[in-house]
Amino acid sequence: MKIKHELLGELEVPEEPRRIVSLAPNVTDTLFALGAAERMVGRSAFCWRPEEAQRLPVLSSYTKVRWQLLKELEPDLIFTTTAVQTETTKQLHERGYAVWPVPLPSSPWGIIENIHLLAAIIDRVAAAAELAATLLEEYMPLKGLLEGVKVYLEYDLGGPITIGRGAFMNAALAHLGAENIYSFKGEAYFAPDISFVARANPDLAIFEPKRIKNREAQLTTVSKLLEERKWRIPWIATRGDELAHFGPAFFDYFSHWAVMSRKKLEK
Repeated sequence: MKIKHELLGELEVPEEPRRIVSLAPNVTDTLFALGAAERMVGRSAFCWRPEEAQRLPVLSSYTKVRWQLLKELEPDLIFTTTAVQTETTKQLHERGYAVWPVPLPSSPWGIIENIHLLAAIIDRVAAAAELAATLLEEYMPLKGLLEGVKVYLEYDLGGPITIGRGAFMNAALAHLGAENIYSFKGEAYFAPDISFVARANPDLAIFEPKRIKNREAQLTTVSKLLEERKWRIPWIATRGDELAHFGPAFFDYFSHWAVMSRKKLEK
């Protein structure tokens, strides 16, 4: 079938792709959730969820592709994401591969929209409707759970990164009734001004450390960070790559940490 893409123009993709490569974690998560795991023949190094996906051959990082292995696997469709993978997407397209870059969401609704987009391309529309309904049953009751709470969110991406109103997590926090202290900034992701955070005096700090197996090491790292900054803010720390993830698994992670945040503030 032919689909028009705003970046690549008119693309031709198989009516029912049988050999799919996903170079984006959100896409891999979605394909498994839609029941299309048997069609996947390769993934990126960052596609670790669900656990079953780790059995697939690794074809890339976010931006570097193992071209020979990709050729040997003979995919009939490759999924990427936008932003950091824009150049990789162009390279795949120029080499003659059927490729579709899935857009970055600006809210949790964008995650749902991408589920339906992928489902339409791989012919899993009914499965997408069921999945979306299940995810929203988990998300919608969280509305107002952190009403009036000022929140600071920090990802560890080799250095501290926070969010402005352009990030999908900003919209997710608004759903909780919480106020992102950086919501006045139109950017999505940027390095925070640590002194500003202290002056803003948030009610809660949420940290997303690097994903490692040692949970105690994660918590110790965050605890030391707060000591160095001399912050006395209630805080929680995710297990890494959970609130930054924008596939279906996000809703489970978000629900868990929203409830944990409420409990933390009630102590």
